[in-house]
Amino acid sequence: MSAGQDGIAEAGPGDERALDLHGVRGAFALALVRIRGGDLGAAPVAIGLALIWGVFQLLNPVFLSSENLVNLTMQCAATGTIALGVVVVLLIGEIDLSVGSVSGLGAAVLAVTFVQLQWPIALGIIAAIAIGALVGLLYGFLRTRFGLPSFVITLAGLLGFLGLQLWVLGDTGTIAIPFDSWIVQFAQQMFLPAWASYLVVVLGVAAFAATGVRRARRRAAANLASDSYALIAIRSGALLAALLLVSWYLNLYRGVGVMFLFFVALVVLLNLALTRTRWGRAVYAVGGSVEAARRAGIRVTRMYLSVFALCSSLAVVGGILAAARLASAGQSSGGGDTNLIAIAAAVIGGASLFGGRGSAFSALLGIVVIQSISSGLTLLNLDSSVQFMITGVVLVLAVIIDSLSRRARAAAGRA
Repeated sequence: MSAGQDGIAEAGPGDERALDLHGVRGAFALALVRIRGGDLGAAPVAIGLALIWGVFQLLNPVFLSSENLVNLTMQCAATGTIALGVVVVLLIGEIDLSVGSVSGLGAAVLAVTFVQLQWPIALGIIAAIAIGALVGLLYGFLRTRFGLPSFVITLAGLLGFLGLQLWVLGDTGTIAIPFDSWIVQFAQQMFLPAWASYLVVVLGVAAFAATGVRRARRRAAANLASDSYALIAIRSGALLAALLLVSWYLNLYRGVGVMFLFFVALVVLLNLALTRTRWGRAVYAVGGSVEAARRAGIRVTRMYLSVFALCSSLAVVGGILAAARLASAGQSSGGGDTNLIAIAAAVIGGASLFGGRGSAFSALLGIVVIQSISSGLTLLNLDSSVQFMITGVVLVLAVIIDSLSRRARAAAGRA
């Protein structure tokens, strides 16, 4: 290892500790090392999203209007929440094909308990989420007790829980949720005042900066490479400016929807759980190698149970949000392309089908890409068949990028 002309130590992909990160150039050097090692991060998704937005804006200037972007964010929340659960399952190298059916079942349970049985709506929501958690625990039990592939288990669940959804709804078929209920108002009519949206941005960025400073101090105390305070300030300032600009632009129409903010809060909370807790580290360890995780003392069975339970619970939450946005729950709730869109969003956003790679933000990025395609094609009056074909192409490209990244990391590890 030798020093380059710019004062930054030259290192291979697996030698990040050798880099001097005290400065912006050091951060760029580290990013370059990671890219050479196959760790592309969110770059492919960001580039793809910029291209999608640019093309649709050229074809229809309404696409990037504040009105359309507000509607786009509101459309992301329900399916994005379902995709959030899919991300966690993918992280341990498994799959859940039944998230659509489970989300529909959750919507049916809420509608029946709230509208027909006259339960308090909070109790109906708790009951629906509890059923979702039980579904996930059942999947985890079958996976760990009998060694059944999650593909088979959840495919059976897709059919079984669709039938249970129809049974819960009964002959009614579709149940309207009162428009004046707070859950429908939450999904359709609640938007932050402009000042509140700016306050949320400032507080969020302040928390981001504080987290960066604490992490830098811990790493410095352990004699590990850490970001300089100047770099943290630059990142935080750029994030603050970007989010304030987005908030201002959305406030030109109706503003930031509370339901979308709720979805973003779920993403942030899950990201903290995955990156700052022992449970989160165990999730990545199991996804990387089940046997290695077991030998390291991780209780793999508990991890499978918790992850599948979390996935099904988030599917129910997404189903409830979708039903609230439509002010009804019916036989079609959670049906159609819900499964496909949720799984595709997770993969397009950067979650690996091979396990061990991805983040909570994969769901956010992926669903924004898919909804952008849907919104742009709708504005162009193109048939939904075109949307499915384009989304399929984007999904294949995402998997190809993931496969190439794995090869690059494997090659870097052998070097």
